[in-house]
Parts: sequence; structure tokens; C-alpha cells
Amino acid sequence: MRTLISTAFVSLDGVVEAPGGEPGYRNSGWTFKDVEFLPESFGIKGREQKEATAILMGRVSYEAFSPVWPDMEDFADYKEMPKYVVSSTLAEDGLVKNWGEITVLRSLDDVAALKETEGGPIIVHGSATLNRSLADAGLVDRYHLLVFPLLLGAGKRLFSDTDKDAQKLKLVEHEAYPNGIQKNVFDVVR
Repeated sequence: MRTLISTAFVSLDGVVEAPGGEPGYRNSGWTFKDVEFLPESFGIKGREQKEATAILMGRVSYEAFSPVWPDMEDFADYKEMPKYVVSSTLAEDGLVKNWGEITVLRSLDDVAALKETEGGPIIVHGSATLNRSLADAGLVDRYHLLVFPLLLGAGKRLFSDTDKDAQKLKLVEHEAYPNGIQKNVFDVVR
């Protein structure tokens, strides 16, 4: 079974919305304008590109990333990697042609089936709504979290507020950086 990894920039109060400056959110760009940039605090991002063998994202994140990431040197390792977009509305003819193999999955059952295939880790970027659904369905195996020393209040959250049984996590890697960012890697305990 393949490992499904949720990776996120997250505020201390759980907000993941618009970390890079996406429009329409009051605190847009909070990862760059509110915390001192230290390259070492983002080291896990380069490692993720080397270790992942596929990318999974929701439609909204796909529509944000697909016009930009294919030509960015920072994301070169993702260019030829298979990509999967979970959407009930995205049409096949709406997919970009310059970003390698892209497959549309129509349901969480399709994601569960993908996890059963041969291959290495699948990484989920962005995709707040999808992340909540994946977690609620028990499909997330690991979290890579860069926790920023910010309280943003309103905004899309990484974790759902569904009333459910507690989910235990095991901290397998952590580091704190001088700019206040904390790296926390958790395995989901089953």
C-alpha cells in the first residue's frame, strides 16, 4: 500500500488558506510577509520532491498550481511525476498539457484504490477541502507540517471539525527554527 502524505504550511490555529499570496483572503501571503525567511526551515519541501512518486490535489489547488508550477525551477522534480486531481467537475479537456501525466479521480473510493497500487509515497499539496475529506475517510498516513508562529483567526482549516473518535498521531520528526517555524512530521496511528 502506498503512503499518502498531507503536507501543509499551517498557522498555529490551524489555518492553511492562501499561504503564498492567493487572492481573496484577508491574510493572504502570510508565510512570506509575516515570518522571517530562513531557507533551512523549508528543507523538508525539497526532500518531499525527491521522495514522492505522485501528487494528489483537489480541483481548486490544481487550478492554482497548473498554470505556474510546470515552468518553475523550484518544482522541477514534480514536472514529470504523475499527478492526480480529485474532482467531480473538472473535465479532461481542462487539463494542462505541459505538466506530465494527469489523471482525474472522481471520488475518495478512487483515492483508496490508488493507494492500493504499486509505487511510492503520494503527496497532497494545498487542497484544504480534500485534506479534510481524506482525513475523515482514514486515508491520510502521514502529515508533514510547517507550523508558523501566527494566529490568523478565520480561514480554511487543515483539519475538519467533524465529530469523530480521536485520531492518535506519532511524532516521528521535529525541529524548531530561529524564525519560530516548527517542522512536525506525524504518522497516523492505526
